[in-house]
Amino acid sequence: MTNAIITILNTNAKGTNKAPVKTELDEVTAVLLDYIEGTANGQPERLRKAFHPNFNLYTVAKDTLWTRSGEQYIANIKVGEKSNRIGRIISIDIEKDAAIAKAEIVVPNSRIFTDYFLLLKYKGTWKIVHKSYSWRELSKDSR
Repeated sequence: MTNAIITILNTNAKGTNKAPVKTELDEVTAVLLDYIEGTANGQPERLRKAFHPNFNLYTVAKDTLWTRSGEQYIANIKVGEKSNRIGRIISIDIEKDAAIAKAEIVVPNSRIFTDYFLLLKYKGTWKIVHKSYSWRELSKDSR
């Protein structure tokens, strides 16, 4: 038993100079933050990093399915042009090389968006391959 404890302590001491190993959760979180922060801070390159090239966004407006390409979305993000969006990740569920996530994006004095993401990991990298979203107006009291 003493040898096992010493081995663990030695292993931990040797590993102190190494960078911490990223977990799948860390990697998925980083991709979602590229989307949230890239949109809020006018960083389209972060969106390109987060999105699969064939990525699309889906929502329903006036009882009609509305589809927008990722490229159209990215084209609306101007370099350095910050928006006042406030985003937070609500949940992440990962199973092997697939993940689903939910985020909330608040546009103060306007709307709250609820985003649902499908992410896949391939060639060692997580990418957002699908986003569906809904939104609601903020009540006049919360503006």
